[in-house]
Amino acid sequence: MTHAKAFAKINLGLVVGALRADGKHELVTVLQRVELHDDITLEPGAELTVEGFEEDTIVRDALASLAAAAGVEPGWRVRIDKRIPVAAGLGGGSTDAAAALLLANAELPNPLEPSALQRVAASAGADVPFFLHDDACLATGDGTDLEGISLPADYHVVLVIPHGEMKTSTGAVYAAFDARGGRAGFAGRAASLRASLDRVESVRDLATIPPNDLASSPLAQELIAAGAFRADVSGAGPTVYGLFERADDVAPAAEAMARAGRTYLTRPVEAGRSSLVAR
Repeated sequence: MTHAKAFAKINLGLVVGALRADGKHELVTVLQRVELHDDITLEPGAELTVEGFEEDTIVRDALASLAAAAGVEPGWRVRIDKRIPVAAGLGGGSTDAAAALLLANAELPNPLEPSALQRVAASAGADVPFFLHDDACLATGDGTDLEGISLPADYHVVLVIPHGEMKTSTGAVYAAFDARGGRAGFAGRAASLRASLDRVESVRDLATIPPNDLASSPLAQELIAAGAFRADVSGAGPTVYGLFERADDVAPAAEAMARAGRTYLTRPVEAGRSSLVAR
């Protein structure tokens, strides 16, 4: 039996452009893993089974694709122990799939090369390839073109999932973006995001990254008022994150935000830290 931590992510900025010919949107986003994680265990099985989270389809589909690419039967038993909130804009399903792919690929007689594994991951979902990496990434194209980047990680994160707010489907969020003409000015916003990354030297510089194009929330301003130096919606929402430089500010901020939603305290995952756990 092998084990991996499937870390959640936040989007430190998300700039979205026009619909592409493949039906996906052009985007530029900064992806950062955080310590909040699911646990994934994998062992050989007579067939492919996924336990612990009945709603899963992405792990099963990713492993079936891996087996097809490797020319083997999909004989794995996987257990998902969920901690990452579901449908929250934190990449919970995608990170589970990536962790399962890493574990299963390592067990193959002839493991796929990283580039081939990336292709399998991309077929499972746009965010899945990112979670094969162990650093922050600038994601472009449809989100699967990834460039590792070095960002400061000496800060704390408060996640807020608003009470009673169900995530609108990602497709609906993008449709609303298109309806309001959100793609206008994409090139300028994308250039601004890249330029802001070039200027990042300290954690406070992360505040200069342009905000999320897809979604906003009044809770972001409440987190700023509570001491965050940056706050925004992650992905298509509904989770709102606040970044805090001082550890002493985190618990009071989470307590203050508890009336608005479920809160989680976490930190960024340091670059170079693998999801895989030693046997």
